[in-house]
Amino acid sequence: MSRPASSFEVLPGADDSPVILHVPHSAREVPAAVRAGIVLDDAALERELDHITDAHTAELAERAAALCGLVPWRFVNRLSRLVVDPERFPDEREEMLSVGMGAVYTRTTHRAELRPADTDPEPLIERYFRPYARAMTEAVADRLAATGRAVVIDVHSYPTEALPYELHGSGRRPPVCLGTDAFHTPPELTALARQAFAGCGETGLDSPFSGTYVPLEFYGREPRVGALMIEIRRDTYMTEPGGPPGPGLSRLASALAALVDGVTR
Repeated sequence: MSRPASSFEVLPGADDSPVILHVPHSAREVPAAVRAGIVLDDAALERELDHITDAHTAELAERAAALCGLVPWRFVNRLSRLVVDPERFPDEREEMLSVGMGAVYTRTTHRAELRPADTDPEPLIERYFRPYARAMTEAVADRLAATGRAVVIDVHSYPTEALPYELHGSGRRPPVCLGTDAFHTPPELTALARQAFAGCGETGLDSPFSGTYVPLEFYGREPRVGALMIEIRRDTYMTEPGGPPGPGLSRLASALAALVDGVTR
């Protein structure tokens, strides 16, 4: 089954930029064929999309890219994570399977039924997850070939109050959370991020969300691939749960641009 052309987009940056701004959870689109497998009525689905979508993060990355001295590349998911979540493991390694939120979700943010528990995830993984993973692997390999390194900056947001699905929701929820990986996040990258986001409020580390996204081909193997996850608390830039952005978005875009410029300097 072929991949719809609109399921993700790779937006080129400067030839000599090593940075990829990865935006996996910003979209709300659910194709009709996928919608048919979701048990929520239309109103409940809209509420779920309000909670689960990292609203306006694609716009944040776009604004930041326009401010950078050396334009980064952008890899943007154009479909909702309710189709597939490209940042989950597609197998039993994924801890979020315990709450029905592996690569293909069967439960909602409030642990209600989203799809029948016996849903076979494989058709969605084959149609959407694997092409996305291959394309992201190619994007990182391209930056390595062009510049000798690649830096994946994952752009996310999270709600002010923990949602029931969160496995580690009891931790601190600072305005900006930096997710790190022991192998792929060097201390200097974390320091650059702390400096860049200093004007956006407190910057925490690995709470309430931790880790980074690196394509599995490079994960734990290729030290030239750096990675950092930026998690932004939603009340700092938008009306929750799914409302419009506010003036905080411009401040955050400037901070993200400063981080990218620090990496490429």
